[in-house]
Amino acid sequence: MTSPNTTFTEMVATTLRSHPSELADNVSKHNALYARLRKRGKIKTVSGGYEIVRPLDYAENATYQRYSGYEQLSVQASDVISAARYDWKQAAVHVTASGLEIRQNSGKERLVDLAAARTKNAMRTMANNLSVDIYSLGTADGGKQIGGLQQVITHDGTGTVGGIDAGTYTFWKNKFKDLAGADKDTIGPRMNLLWMDLVRGTDKPDMIVSSNELYALYWDGLTDLQRYSSADEEATMGFQTLKFQTADVFHDGGSGIPANTMYFLNTDYLELVAHRDANLTALDEKASVNQDAVVIPIIFQGNLCCSNRSLQGVAFD
Repeated sequence: MTSPNTTFTEMVATTLRSHPSELADNVSKHNALYARLRKRGKIKTVSGGYEIVRPLDYAENATYQRYSGYEQLSVQASDVISAARYDWKQAAVHVTASGLEIRQNSGKERLVDLAAARTKNAMRTMANNLSVDIYSLGTADGGKQIGGLQQVITHDGTGTVGGIDAGTYTFWKNKFKDLAGADKDTIGPRMNLLWMDLVRGTDKPDMIVSSNELYALYWDGLTDLQRYSSADEEATMGFQTLKFQTADVFHDGGSGIPANTMYFLNTDYLELVAHRDANLTALDEKASVNQDAVVIPIIFQGNLCCSNRSLQGVAFD
């Protein structure tokens, strides 16, 4: 079935394909974690595969030994590499128009308004929902949702993430700290305890994302001399930021983050992996066989992947 008016679909498709980063920009403006991952080059695209695989260096080489003279040295094999495996998750939003709407908006100016409005709405919808998914438990719609931070970083460090059960393999447990009863004078010292658990040499959290309540509590506890925000790109994008140790502290309330939660993140070991052909990608026009209408899908296929849970943490009340 041919489109009742190809001008609409050509305009929408051209807009989306001429500005492929616009969708990503919309998502990053809605979510501090997405913005940081994008800035650090941690949004990766891959060409395919049954699932997403991320290699893990999970143990030390067992052949290290101190010796003297002719003492026999250990040359036994060491099992030090494994992998986390993540399922593909998919999401879509559609720019649609009925034949009636297209013909009613056949004048040039009104057609531009219709195409622009529908495209903008689709981008905003995708941005809002991906933001929620990035923080999610991954259980919505029967598990079709991205496995977000609530799944990757749990309140007791347990859980199966990337196919690895932290109850069996303790190296895969994330860190956590209960802040129950904390006030503006005690929240900083209690955050320090979690911070120290997450420092391994030069490896340390580079960002903390916080819900409204804990961000306000931490902010209230800062003196005027200590209160400062990042002058980095995130601040210019509208995210309110403070500092804790060397990490940027982001206020990300309303983006999908659970209430009374702070995530301490080392983004060296976090990636949002997407298929190269479904990375907020606009597909070709689809025409219904039994409707006077056209639709252009915008699709995402990927997942949030972690390659070291032990260096991720959560503080909660």
